[in-house]
Amino acid sequence: MRFTVVCDNNPFAEGLRTSWGFSCLVECKKSTTLFDTGSNYDVLSHNMSRLGIDPKTINAVVLSHAHSDHTGGLPGFLRSNPRVEVYVPASLPSGTKDLIRNSGAHLIEASGARSIYDDVYTTGEMGKEIKEQALVVQSEAGLVVITGCAHPGVVDIVRVARDLGSGEVALVMGGFHLGNKSSEEIDMVISEFKAMGVSHVGPCHCTGQRAMAAFLNAYGGAFFKTGVGKTISDRDLEQDDEKG
Repeated sequence: MRFTVVCDNNPFAEGLRTSWGFSCLVECKKSTTLFDTGSNYDVLSHNMSRLGIDPKTINAVVLSHAHSDHTGGLPGFLRSNPRVEVYVPASLPSGTKDLIRNSGAHLIEASGARSIYDDVYTTGEMGKEIKEQALVVQSEAGLVVITGCAHPGVVDIVRVARDLGSGEVALVMGGFHLGNKSSEEIDMVISEFKAMGVSHVGPCHCTGQRAMAAFLNAYGGAFFKTGVGKTISDRDLEQDDEKG
């Protein structure tokens, strides 16, 4: 399995474009899933091309929530691959749902947790004010949880994810939505992660620099510096002492 950040506002690999937003490609043995589509297709398309990703090889798109920095690349992507399955939170605006249907793609609305493919799950929509779903992948190293912005709370998302597969949580990556949180609040999240047995972290997007520094300090070699172009594999998760 491989997890590649295709869009992010944090740089990592040379030759890729940054923009505010998030997108991550999840490659499993039997499926390839694009989680979120970034803020615009120009950036998504450029980065996919540089990373050697063919849009037509992607089986499913999963949208975390309705914000444009996670859905902006969708119209262009659907023109490149209109036969894809698109999993959305049930509360997603009707205009976006109509766009998906009219493109010829297969729209699937997720309200509760469910399987997408073998070893790939959605938490279903969570939260009250901003409904959001996260992706959960069962890897050989344990569970991998990928969050878009974690508006419902990244700790609550991990709690739900733990019930969808087996083993410990090997990795939580994506936006943790901690940019406006105090040091005390960030430390509480880290303590909860440790208590739940989260062994690796790869925060990016809306996590915030202060929170990322705190996670680096707490996780050391189990912290993955994450930005556009970063790839994490099962093997990386099995090497606890290797710096991310």
